[in-house]
Amino acid sequence: MKYRQLGDTELRISEVSFGTWAIGGGWGQANDEEAIKGLNMAMDAGVNFFDTADVYGSGHAEELLAKATKGKEDEIYIATKFCRAGDIHDPHTYSEETVRQYCENSLKRLNRERIDLYQIHCPPLAILKDGQVFEVLDKLKAEGKIRHYGVSVETVEEGLFALSMPGVKALQVIFNLFRQKPAESLFPQANAAGVGILVRLPLASGLLTGKFTETSTFAADDHRNFNADGAQFNVGETFAGLPFTKGVELARELAWIAEGRGNMAQASMRWILDNPHITCIIPGFKNERQVNDNLGTAQTPSFQVEELERLQAFYEEKVKEYIRGPY
Repeated sequence: MKYRQLGDTELRISEVSFGTWAIGGGWGQANDEEAIKGLNMAMDAGVNFFDTADVYGSGHAEELLAKATKGKEDEIYIATKFCRAGDIHDPHTYSEETVRQYCENSLKRLNRERIDLYQIHCPPLAILKDGQVFEVLDKLKAEGKIRHYGVSVETVEEGLFALSMPGVKALQVIFNLFRQKPAESLFPQANAAGVGILVRLPLASGLLTGKFTETSTFAADDHRNFNADGAQFNVGETFAGLPFTKGVELARELAWIAEGRGNMAQASMRWILDNPHITCIIPGFKNERQVNDNLGTAQTPSFQVEELERLQAFYEEKVKEYIRGPY
């Protein structure tokens, strides 16, 4: 496993790390025993960073991480997120009283005394500009409740504004072969500001595994069903904002990237890690098999210049126009 510095912080985290939305809930049925086995496999392979949120299974993902990392609190870094348990548009959700309670609740579920990276969970731009929440986070950091804080964003505009806040040490963004806009200006500016980049949904909700067909279906409690068109939250969180059938069609055209690189998933994530501004990818998982497959990305060969140019042209000419939602 290779490690990269999280911005200008003291944290060096595994370039292949993991997100826990799927094991918490929202991606169909999950099994706790399989989840714990997957977490242990990841840690045994050198993964030292996991991303979660207080709303993943209403805190269940945090509890699973507590079980898996017990006794390893100084070795394994955990990033969690807050605000989505309330009304994200209500300023009171970001008040000191409310944020402090969110933080204490997460600390209790994680069974830790400090959160390594505390992230605002995709707040509206107006909330970021209000600035109140950053003052609260500064207090929590001064008290030792959190080590560092960052922002999980939906759009480049939100990310650029977050960079103007001196305490922000990480941005979490959606970035993959189907959603490349952040690389244009956000990533270079974040790098210059000493802010780390965590990439969520590196496989566009599974589209970039190449395993789906136009007739694939998803469980009722899977966001790939209930949020396919943005009915519950930003459509960009599901299939990178692409209509499902169009995404399947486009993924089929990308099948060539797997040649000499194991499979499409590993090749897709290798493309992300080839960007020097990226700190880590945080793919999801439900079991050991998926963890093992994602870990293979670390040994996947990089893309050649000609291939990168081909992928850029593909995005510009065939993908970009179909992306829905603000980004």
